[in-house]
Amino acid sequence: MSVSNAAIAAVFEEIADILEIEGANPYRVRAYRNAARTVSAYGTELAPLLARGATLPKMPGIGEDLAGKIAEIAATGSCALRERLHREVPAAIVSLLQVAGIGPKRVKLLYHDLGIETPEQLLEAARAGRVQRLHGFGARTEARLMEALQRQLAPGRRYPLADVAAQGEALAAALRGCRGLRSITVCGSVRRMRDTVGDLDLLAVTRTPATVMRRFLGLPAVGEVLTRGPTRATVMLRSGLQADLRAIAPEAEGAALVYFTGSKAHNIAIRRRAQKRRLKISEYGVFRGARRIAGATEAEVYAAIGLPPIPPELREDRGEIAAAAADQLPRLIERADLRGDLHVHTIGSDGTADLEAMAQAARRAGLQYIAITDHSRSTRVAHGLDEARLLRQLDAIDALNARLDGVVLLKGIEVDILADGRLDLPDRVLGRLDIVVGAVHAHFDLPRRRQLLRLQRALDHRHFHVLAHPSCRLIGTREPLDVDISAVIRSAAQRGCGLELNAQPQRMDLLDTHCREAQAQGVPISIASDAHGPRDFDWLHYGVGQARRGWLRREDVVNTRTLDELRQWLGARSSQASSEHRRRGP
Repeated sequence: MSVSNAAIAAVFEEIADILEIEGANPYRVRAYRNAARTVSAYGTELAPLLARGATLPKMPGIGEDLAGKIAEIAATGSCALRERLHREVPAAIVSLLQVAGIGPKRVKLLYHDLGIETPEQLLEAARAGRVQRLHGFGARTEARLMEALQRQLAPGRRYPLADVAAQGEALAAALRGCRGLRSITVCGSVRRMRDTVGDLDLLAVTRTPATVMRRFLGLPAVGEVLTRGPTRATVMLRSGLQADLRAIAPEAEGAALVYFTGSKAHNIAIRRRAQKRRLKISEYGVFRGARRIAGATEAEVYAAIGLPPIPPELREDRGEIAAAAADQLPRLIERADLRGDLHVHTIGSDGTADLEAMAQAARRAGLQYIAITDHSRSTRVAHGLDEARLLRQLDAIDALNARLDGVVLLKGIEVDILADGRLDLPDRVLGRLDIVVGAVHAHFDLPRRRQLLRLQRALDHRHFHVLAHPSCRLIGTREPLDVDISAVIRSAAQRGCGLELNAQPQRMDLLDTHCREAQAQGVPISIASDAHGPRDFDWLHYGVGQARRGWLRREDVVNTRTLDELRQWLGARSSQASSEHRRRGP
């Protein structure tokens, strides 16, 4: 794998953050932020082009200096400027940027005015009441920071999958090309596509581990070396994340992949199965006595204990071994199965691109249709649409569809579910839409019973199709709603509604266990990016990973259908709801 456009953009964003903390010229900071947006939104991966010797394409705002840095990052995973900036500021300062509610401007104030360099120091200062005295903070901000820091610094803290996966990819990219390295794989929770990750596990296949270890320990992303040995090293990255590298010989690659991918419960279960066959499984292979009988590939390892290969996402000891033994593993959904995305924003509310830019980005992402679902009027912070603005958007969608080729825009809305379960727009408007996606954006603290009744009333609405991000959690920032999700799933099944699996990295909502429960109830799932900009369709990859962990197949996901099939489902849902509405009366 080469360095992705997203990874290049992340380096530019980090440079901009540190420059802003240092008080650099605002125009210089803005240049790097604009470069990050340009690179991330570019439709073709740049690193493979440059590796083939091609010239970097002309891109707006990318001059000779930035083009040179793009080439440097594409080749090495970093650049000299980033490394110099890391030497100029304390390594821990970068970890302050991971605290919810803090951006570069606030980090700059904390660093220069209070001498704060670490999250631990910030928590101590907040508890002492020193943070609220700074301009732009105040008592409420200080209280929110304390809550966020306490969550962040709690033992066993876990991070959003997409954030950790990007760091893992950057480390792997920096190691590729190292002399003697045959392959490098990010294992552990990342490979199993868990929605949150505690640390990074990398597996290097090589016969010269010392060379790989030296390169790893010298990477710019490494802040502190915790342990080192001939085939294993543990470091603390400058981001505050722990990373472990293990080197293994090629003949044990498959066994090591199984072992270091986990989960622990899955590994224990397959070891017990091996023991019943008088075999032993370790990271070095499958052994009968002292003789290794398998281990070069994962398929070999599973075959040795009488099983077909089990996908990494299922390795949680939740019935996958029994299913494999009975030849009943599902054919899991794949990213290529998705034909559309039913939750997309534009500059109509809080998105960053217009209708056509989002349509073109969707087509580049391999999608055939997208639903434009800007926020409704009650979400004022997102500049939600009132009736008049929504109707104008519908006309604009019609005009754009008339000249678009290769992708179709559906007319939709992400309508607020009000505290009493009513929807935020009148029926005369909702009835003109192709799809209505409902969501909770306020009143998160309603009592458990009232919260359930609120959602059930929304699901009852005759124009309602999909419940967005059902638990409303934000990983590390906001706890899920206090609501009986199992009851919500049953209600969706009774009413013919779909539930959304929101792939936005801070959400990853539904949980994998709830996906499996919805599948059992026959509730269709919409895997949605919740895209607010052209590059956000990449998040669908993580949504598919979550769906696979929930044992979902292509037929369980509504946006794997053709456009005609999708329209039939939307129409059937509306007809069912209208019949129920007439039966119950006004």
